[in-house]
Amino acid sequence: MNVLILGSGGREHALAWKIAQSNLLKKLYIAPGNAGTQQLGINLAISPTDFNEIKVKVLELQINLIIVGSEDPLVKGIRNFFETDSEIKNIPVIGPDKLGAQLEGSKEFAKEFMLKYNIPTAAYGSFTLESYAEACSFLETMKPPYVLKANGLAAGKGVLIINDLNEAKAALKTMLEGQFGNASTTVVIEEFLDGIEVSYFALTDGTNYVLLPEAKDYKRIGENDTGLNTGGMGAISPVPFANKEFTQKVINRIIEPTIQGLKSEKINYQGFVFFGLIKVNNEPFVIEYNVRLGDPETEVVIPRIESDFLALMAAIPTQSIHKVPFRIKNETAVTVMLVSGGYPGEYEKNSVMTGFEEVNDSLLFHAGTAHANGKIITSGGRVLAITSLGENKEEALKKSYNNAEKIKYNKKYYRTDIGFDL
Repeated sequence: MNVLILGSGGREHALAWKIAQSNLLKKLYIAPGNAGTQQLGINLAISPTDFNEIKVKVLELQINLIIVGSEDPLVKGIRNFFETDSEIKNIPVIGPDKLGAQLEGSKEFAKEFMLKYNIPTAAYGSFTLESYAEACSFLETMKPPYVLKANGLAAGKGVLIINDLNEAKAALKTMLEGQFGNASTTVVIEEFLDGIEVSYFALTDGTNYVLLPEAKDYKRIGENDTGLNTGGMGAISPVPFANKEFTQKVINRIIEPTIQGLKSEKINYQGFVFFGLIKVNNEPFVIEYNVRLGDPETEVVIPRIESDFLALMAAIPTQSIHKVPFRIKNETAVTVMLVSGGYPGEYEKNSVMTGFEEVNDSLLFHAGTAHANGKIITSGGRVLAITSLGENKEEALKKSYNNAEKIKYNKKYYRTDIGFDL
């Protein structure tokens, strides 16, 4: 098979790394890819949302399967684009159609879906600038802290948690007036749930599904979960508190009702479902859905999968995913993310990176890297995910932290407490 992966981050590098191991693979392409994916396949200088250019390349390179890494092309309807074009309609796209992608693209849509199918989530209200007075009254009925979520995609920055009522009202107005562009013309106000977060992942062919390993990621820039939110500073899998009993609750109350609900709504959903959950008094609640794998969770989940991942993907179009052997390693995986100094605020790019050849016992998944003049340089805020496997968390962490020291570039930063809260 000739496979095309769309995206440029650590998630796409991890997927490319796993797919490159499959005997089913003939040629692997990544658009646009990064310095890491270049070692596994051929990078194509195409934007994942330039559907016309993707079509040209797919026909030229005789692509048999497209795996969509990030949410943007899905929300913009890449699957619909392929399905409605006679030249490319038989090339499978792993990812939901435009309506299914609204599970991530619209917080309001996701909340209404959960309500309809009795999927446990926080109480909420949905408001626009026209209903601002009503929104303020709604806030007054709630206990602090107040959770404000931009309805649309806001690059992971559209969630505010505020303790003071007047501050929350002011922040809400700013959001509704366009703080996050079109993403916050509608804002969802949500009840705050106090607990510990965990992410579950399913890969579905529209009828059947496979449950991938769960993970816990670390969003804040500072130690002990302080400071600004980032795209993720590290992750761990398995998650000790996500035991068999808790996982069974997640399957019964959340995963299966979601898959069934999508089917009932006649949504063409073939791809990943990410369940961002919170455990409150041993009960699971959904914080958010994503319609693709998380990042950096992919970098910690994929190395724990023993089976042929491409075989799993190839079975999706024929709805036979349940017939493909699927095994998970017992080992613990941890990912430590190296970032640029100043991230998630202003950060510098183009720092030369060294030390790759000194790394052993860890996998290096490139996130924000590029090639320039024969050298690898930084090109993003999150630069490199260092993933290690071990018999336990401590062993895996030791490997990742040892190797984090070996990679050198200007103003390198990483958190030294990933997994310590577990």
